[in-house]
Amino acid sequence: MMAPFRLSGGRGLLDGAVRAVLFDMDGVLFDSMPNHAYAWSHAMTQFGLAMTAEEAYMNEGRTGSGTIDILAQRFWGRNATEEEKQRIYAAKSALFNTLPEAKPMQGAREALEAAREIGAKIVLVTGSAQLSLIEHLELHYPGFFRKELMVTAFDVKRGKPNPEPYLMGLEKAGVRADEAVVVENAPLGVEAGRAAGIFTIAANTGPLPDEVLKESGADIVVAGMHEVAQLLRQ
Repeated sequence: MMAPFRLSGGRGLLDGAVRAVLFDMDGVLFDSMPNHAYAWSHAMTQFGLAMTAEEAYMNEGRTGSGTIDILAQRFWGRNATEEEKQRIYAAKSALFNTLPEAKPMQGAREALEAAREIGAKIVLVTGSAQLSLIEHLELHYPGFFRKELMVTAFDVKRGKPNPEPYLMGLEKAGVRADEAVVVENAPLGVEAGRAAGIFTIAANTGPLPDEVLKESGADIVVAGMHEVAQLLRQ
């Protein structure tokens, strides 16, 4: 087994072996964000709402309910009702499911293997409620994920950037914040990881500038998942 991954010195950095790595899903494990951005930006028009693809990336990680409320407040001057949210999210999901299947993110398997090599628990922490992607985890990453170490939109009341999803991930893994690492790709996810007190690596797999992820609080920003694997193996 390789030497434990250690980070030390500086704000919020670990000084000890990592016992858990908490992975986001969209944009980290699957190259699914282009599909999400397309579905959000195109499905909203039938409800008199508008969302750009860039805004979809900026709101990545937020629950569908929270995203819909942002749009409803902007265009309707109020939050959406639960019935409206169900109809809007169903339309978004229906369009999403017509798009080509999202491929595994390049370097993601290598990062998962690196986490396993250092003896860390692998935890999924996603704001997604797309069952199709969650079901594909075992197909594309067999043996890496266990149901009891997953946090999805179905489990939390407050999604990212609230720290609740990552705090729940820590609880499920049975580790402290200073014993874990978050792997994210989105500003809101980075905020959530940092708010939970966890060292947060931002893998910039999308179109946003590195500076956006740095300003959100990322401890390290890297170009992709291959670099995450290299960090875990250092």
